[in-house]
Amino acid sequence: MILDAEVFERDDKVYMSKICPTHGECEELYFGSYQMYKKFSTYWVDGKGAHAPNVMIDKCSCPNNCGLCSNHLSHSGLANMIVTNRCDLTCWYCFFYVKKGLEGAYMYEPDHTQVRGMMKTLKAERPIPGNSIQITGGEPMLREDIADVIKIMKEEGVDHVQMNTNGIRHAMDPEAAREVRLAGCNNLYLSFDGVTARTNPKNHWEIPYALDSCRKTGTTVVFVPTVIKSINDHELGGIIRYAQKNMDVVHAVNFQPVSLTGRMGKGEREKYRITVPDCIQRIEEQTNGEVTVDDWFPVPSCMPLTNVIEAFSSKPKYELSIHFACGAGTYIFEDAETKKFVPLTKFCDIQGMLELFEDKAEEIRSGKNKYFTMLEVVRKLKGFVDTKKQPAGLDLAKMFGNILMKRSFESIGSWHVKGLFLGMMHFQDKYNEDLERLQRCDIHYLTPDLRIVPFCAFNVIPEWYRDRIQKKYSITVEEWEQREGVKLEDGLYRGLMRRGAGDELAAGCAKSQMFHDAAQATM
Repeated sequence: MILDAEVFERDDKVYMSKICPTHGECEELYFGSYQMYKKFSTYWVDGKGAHAPNVMIDKCSCPNNCGLCSNHLSHSGLANMIVTNRCDLTCWYCFFYVKKGLEGAYMYEPDHTQVRGMMKTLKAERPIPGNSIQITGGEPMLREDIADVIKIMKEEGVDHVQMNTNGIRHAMDPEAAREVRLAGCNNLYLSFDGVTARTNPKNHWEIPYALDSCRKTGTTVVFVPTVIKSINDHELGGIIRYAQKNMDVVHAVNFQPVSLTGRMGKGEREKYRITVPDCIQRIEEQTNGEVTVDDWFPVPSCMPLTNVIEAFSSKPKYELSIHFACGAGTYIFEDAETKKFVPLTKFCDIQGMLELFEDKAEEIRSGKNKYFTMLEVVRKLKGFVDTKKQPAGLDLAKMFGNILMKRSFESIGSWHVKGLFLGMMHFQDKYNEDLERLQRCDIHYLTPDLRIVPFCAFNVIPEWYRDRIQKKYSITVEEWEQREGVKLEDGLYRGLMRRGAGDELAAGCAKSQMFHDAAQATM
């Protein structure tokens, strides 16, 4: 049921309250800092939306018929394609993998024709054809034909293919890692929940080997920690330090505060619930103030850069127009001498630069010569950078200038080579779903019925979207087992790298090599 809700401040936190006529009042923590909420809200902006919607609706009825509908306000920034719902792990907090024995369980693995059809749907998006795809699951590397799936995606014209994976097969089978890289997978979106075995039992022992495979194949890595309060929120700084030790291959850490699925009482939700500001505050504490609360900006703060490039090009350009409460980010660089982090905000006037972009975009739209205006922008960029505080080997003004003048996918990629991106993305759940956020979502799922469904409709309301759609294109687990000649449980990972590791490694926590590396980076 769609309910009216009040979003309000209390004790410098933001809460959501709604009343169900059947179940009564539900109050939920929405955003852990009202001050940050106010700052981020200044970047609220609507995007271009879907100019070629797959679902035509005269009057907004969100979220009853997603796909994208004519009322959606953002194009696909990143499209997800589920290639299997099998997984070799059974993580207790995961919202999606096939569980044998459950009523209604199904095996979903789209065939090559369906994959190609979904990709054509993405590329047919207007005004911005989809250009970035994430292969997800389940565990994509369980598909023996995953390299062929990637080749189809590249054939259909996307520039960027990343894989959401636990990295276990990359660790165990370097040749498989090489095959997917050659097929066109640029990046691993690598699950990584902590630097100890206690916080990250799923792949603590395998991560170093997976990183090794990525080094050898030229695959870049984004660490993706699912952050759960009382479970691993004390290790956010350690995760960043471990990324710092591996910056030759790890170019980003994207924290995901947990989405709470299933029925949970208020006390249990309060135990596990953590929001974007809570994570940011912990990072400041756990990096000894090297990365502060003030260093973070909401995702739509990028829009002025898009606007000036778009005004110059006279063509619609890729934009990040999601709701300000959905996510945040910052760039940090390592000082070559002290090994300490230097956030972008410490040597660049970001706010001033964004205001310049917005002003010049308006001037071009008003008829001013766009070439002279862009030259003026590039000339003024150096004035926003304190070169004395800028890390050695970095020329920020030049990097911005390349993005503005070349306006290419490759010019934006240079950012990730020079620094470490820290991101936050808080996906919604049934307790905190906000339709104002949903209508601006730009992380979408491709489905075999040729719809494009926003993340927080697809997974938050699986009864309408994920399960309903995928069941139509699935077979039962029993049928799959008979066809393949194997049992579903045969694909579970048995922790082979943990056997014979010895007490020191098996003990995991303070004794593990990963923990040691993270601690060394702070010295």
